This record gives sequence, structure tokens and C-alpha cells, in this order.
Amino acid sequence: MSHPYLSAVIDLVRQAGEAILPHWRSELEVQAKADQSPVTAADMAAHHVLLDGLKALDGSIPVLSEEDCEVPLAERAGWTRWWLVDPLDGTKEFIAGSAEFTVNVALIEQGEVRFGVVGIPASGRCYYGGKDFGAWRSEPDGAAQALRVRQHPTGAFTVVASRRHSSPAQEQLLNSMRERFGELALANVGSSLKFCLLAEGSADCYPRLAPTSQWDTAAAQGVLEGAGGEVLEVGGAPLRYEARESYLNPSFLALPAGVDWREVLIELAGRD
Repeated sequence: MSHPYLSAVIDLVRQAGEAILPHWRSELEVQAKADQSPVTAADMAAHHVLLDGLKALDGSIPVLSEEDCEVPLAERAGWTRWWLVDPLDGTKEFIAGSAEFTVNVALIEQGEVRFGVVGIPASGRCYYGGKDFGAWRSEPDGAAQALRVRQHPTGAFTVVASRRHSSPAQEQLLNSMRERFGELALANVGSSLKFCLLAEGSADCYPRLAPTSQWDTAAAQGVLEGAGGEVLEVGGAPLRYEARESYLNPSFLALPAGVDWREVLIELAGRD
């Protein structure tokens, strides 16, 4: 089982990546948005590729992009499905010359991720999936490998951490996890690739008690859910995407579904 729009969205994500690459590791004019986050010509080039392509694919589905998000709540509240897009996730990594930036596109239906596509322009690799039909990692030559989370740590308990963003609450949670699980192995990576490490079985948990926006997480959440994972608010409820005034997510925990340490992690996160 798949989705009739998935293949076309994968192609669009690759095209957006191709629009980004000429700007990578080149002279860039970096501007600051209202929230002081950076934006470049590469962000806007990818945004226009995705906006035009998604509208051509199905003009009845609204597009909510990080680079075009001034949509009143009263309008968004009436949407039953929409595209949630981050044309260039990891702009700070991109500006620094790192390869850890992605293109994210998710289809949201009734507040849930139907499917998500995460492209890595620097390598040509693409992750995609949804909880109803599985998850895959594809290479530039088209070869695809099915993904599955791991149910048990292989060696040290591996926690995915942001390369640039943390918080006192997150550091306290990591300390609590060390007390419970022993010394942790930390996998530092930028952008939505953090979810993808879990999806391919390279890590065990991604706790995020620091700010993220809906477009940062939705596409990769679709990949992780397709690989047998879940993303929870710290109280244990699934992370959802209903329209609300702020685009900021609550704190969350990304992990394999059904693991025997699930309730322990929720308890530790709630305590901290």
C-alpha cells in the first residue's frame, strides 16, 4: 500500500534539492526573518519549486510552507488536509557548509501525518514513508531499502541530539536517562535527519525538550511512523498537527513503538 501522490512528491523534493545546491558553499546573502531565524536565496528557490509543484499536483490542497506561513488561523482551521513544507530544514547547517540540511514535505490529514518525504540534497538520498504503508530510504540511483526501527539497543543506549539546540530541561532529561539506562551514546546530527536515524535503526530515542516548529518535524515523523516508531508529547499523547495559533510544537519524545522502556521515558520526561 502506498499513496497516489507519494512518487510525485519524491520527485518534487529532489527538484527542490537541485534548486538548493547551486547556493551551497557559495557566497550567500543571509537575511533575518521576524523571529530572527536565517533565510537565504536557497530557501526561497526550494520554496517556489515545491509551491508550484504541489499546486500543480492537486490545486485543492493548501500549502503551508515555512517561507509562506502568514495564513490566519481562521482560514487554517477549516483545512481538513494540507501540505506542510520546510523548503530547507537546517538553514544554519547549510550556511555553515554542512551537508546536514534537508527538504521536508508532509501531507497532513485531520491533524495526522499521512506521509512524509525527507530529501538530502547534498547526497541525493531520500527518506519517505507513512504509518499505513511503511518507510524506505532511496539512493540517487533509485535503489530503495525498507526501514525498520530497532526494538533493543545494540550496545550503549543511543540518543539523538541536536547539534545546535538544547535546553536546561533537555540536559536534565539526559542526566536522568543516564541514571536509568547507563552511559548514553549521543548521536549529534542536524535537521530532520534525527528522526531518520531512528527510522533506519541507528539510534534508540530522540527527546526534544527545546523549540521546534511543525514544518521541522512532520515529514520525518511520517518516515519514523512508517518504520514502526512513534512521536509523543511528553505526557504520552501522540504529536499531532491540528491548526493552532502558534506553529511551535510542544516538547516531544520520538522512539520505537512498543518498547518496554516507553513508560519509563515518559515518566522521566514528565519529571524533568
